[in-house]
Amino acid sequence: MQFKLVSDFKPTGDQPQAIKKLVNNIGKNIRNNVLLGVTGSGKTFTMANVIQKIQKPTLVISHNKTLAAQLYQEFRDFFPKNAVSYFVSYYDYYQPEAYIPQSDTYIEKEAEINEEIDKLRLSATTNLLTRKDVIVVASVSCIYNLGSPVEYGKFVLELKPGVNVGMKSIMLRLTDLQYDRNEYAFERGSFRIRGETIDLFPAYKDTGIRIELKNDKIIKLSEFSPLTGDTIAILKGTVIYPAKHYMTDPQTYNSVFPMIRSDMEKQVELLKQSGKTLEAQRLKQRTNFDLEMIREVGYVNGIENYSRYFDGRAPGQPPYTLLDYFNHAAKDFLTIVDESHIALPQLRGMYNGDQSRKQTLIDYGFRLPSALDNRPLKFAELMQRLNQIVYVSATPDEYELSLANEKDAIVEQLIRPTNLVDPKVTVKPTKGQIIDLIGEINQRVSKKQRILVTTLTKRMAEELSSYLEEQNIKVAYLHSDIQTLERQDILDRLRKGEYDVLVGINLLREGLDLPEVSLVAILDADKEGFLRSRTSLIQTMGRAARHIDSQVIMYADVVTKSMKNAIDEVERRRKVQLAYNKKYHKKPVGILKGIRAKLIDEEITENKKYKDSLDFLTNLSQKEVLLPDEKESLIKKLRKEMKIATQNLNFEKAALLRDHILLIKNR
Repeated sequence: MQFKLVSDFKPTGDQPQAIKKLVNNIGKNIRNNVLLGVTGSGKTFTMANVIQKIQKPTLVISHNKTLAAQLYQEFRDFFPKNAVSYFVSYYDYYQPEAYIPQSDTYIEKEAEINEEIDKLRLSATTNLLTRKDVIVVASVSCIYNLGSPVEYGKFVLELKPGVNVGMKSIMLRLTDLQYDRNEYAFERGSFRIRGETIDLFPAYKDTGIRIELKNDKIIKLSEFSPLTGDTIAILKGTVIYPAKHYMTDPQTYNSVFPMIRSDMEKQVELLKQSGKTLEAQRLKQRTNFDLEMIREVGYVNGIENYSRYFDGRAPGQPPYTLLDYFNHAAKDFLTIVDESHIALPQLRGMYNGDQSRKQTLIDYGFRLPSALDNRPLKFAELMQRLNQIVYVSATPDEYELSLANEKDAIVEQLIRPTNLVDPKVTVKPTKGQIIDLIGEINQRVSKKQRILVTTLTKRMAEELSSYLEEQNIKVAYLHSDIQTLERQDILDRLRKGEYDVLVGINLLREGLDLPEVSLVAILDADKEGFLRSRTSLIQTMGRAARHIDSQVIMYADVVTKSMKNAIDEVERRRKVQLAYNKKYHKKPVGILKGIRAKLIDEEITENKKYKDSLDFLTNLSQKEVLLPDEKESLIKKLRKEMKIATQNLNFEKAALLRDHILLIKNR
């Protein structure tokens, strides 16, 4: 099936030329491209048009779950008939296995897998093995060990009406594919028996498969609703894929187990030579237990630490990841790195932290050295597995700009569909800056506009907020201690006018989209550092770019190199935008964006059980002893709501609920 974009809008402003250039570059096999698109220019819509025109499977990498969820929803709306998939970490809660030698503390791996996200992950890999019209929106999870696509593809069950096969054979094969028989709860990844009928709930689908047999022969296959049992469609045939990504072939046990035991004996001997008798005994006991579990049930918690053996990889060889599924299915695929100035450093840093934790486990006899090969890809390994790449950012870093070294590989998208222009930038001295700032604030307040003020330190932000309050200015202070839901509440109150000014240190990480803000004031703009780098300054100034009367004021005594570069870039963009508007007689149009209902009002108040849970949780802080039945009851309630939140891709709420659960567990 071909990619088919569905939208009520057509490319406007700078989008047509950006689409044309990117499609042309990809057609010329230019490997690295940069889409430098200003805030609010519709970069996602541009990339959707590019995907439709080039007709290649596409991987979209985002640097966090929340933004990945937003992109997934946007692409799913753009391509309703195509396979748009979502691939992020499937843990609602994840505590990695670790050992702290200083306190002799072993922390067992503890995880709660979200079934909905697990389904979406399995759906992504299944789509890659069965279709060409696939878009996968992924987080950094895409560079972590996933299991071999070849092995995963081998473990399938093909079913067709008329095929002679016994019920017992199908049941045994489903068990090999890690499906559980469950006669009472028909859940994803399970099957049940009703007379001569097998009802199967594939792990990667929302519908069930009914297999009807008679005299050891399949007579009918149908798709049905697991909720109502109603038939949705009669199937001419189907292929069932595994319920888990990590699959082990029992036929390999006789060759793989001796290798594991041999490496175990070598490591045990090394530990003994180092005087670590206890650690040697521990390693032997744990490894033998894991092998027995794998032999009996084909799976064990932590099986990924033995993946090198089952994959046939040599020590140090990179693991299989989602990228291998792309390469296995389609050698020629496109990768889009969203917010590349953040995503690339994140991808680069995953490997070292993982190796440090694993090495400690190995040194103290908790894992074999093969655990080091259950790891994320090194950055060089990642780049080797990618084909053509488009780095998307309003402020691409020097690294991706240096990669896009071919002619026309850097594509700019500076014109917004609203024709709004970048803000005017003014530099003012620090002497008397607070009095001047108050005057600027009062001007905007009289026009019912909002103001953002960014400081360098938490203390200064607090003191400034207090002083502005004394001057009868409605101000709020946004800082890292404020929890996610409360932070969104503050932003909504700013938009409504309950506050006129928002003061913070790093307002970039909030992903602010505040059309009412006309002024961004940057204090201590001349103090070089991360928060006053060229990239951060441009991003901060962009917070005002959604208002017709946008302005940025930098308070500084000298113009640093970062300031100059940032100001020059914003002024360059502004000139291009003004020239375009003049040439085509365009008038900027302010953004009218509704304020979404508060998460508390929208989801919590309507759900009395959840509201009761939160009320109960509030009371816990005043209660010294929590009874076991109270703890169990509350955790169950919060887990249920956490799963609902992640199913709705509301990871901010899910993260808050996860933190509450941990708080209760640790009481």
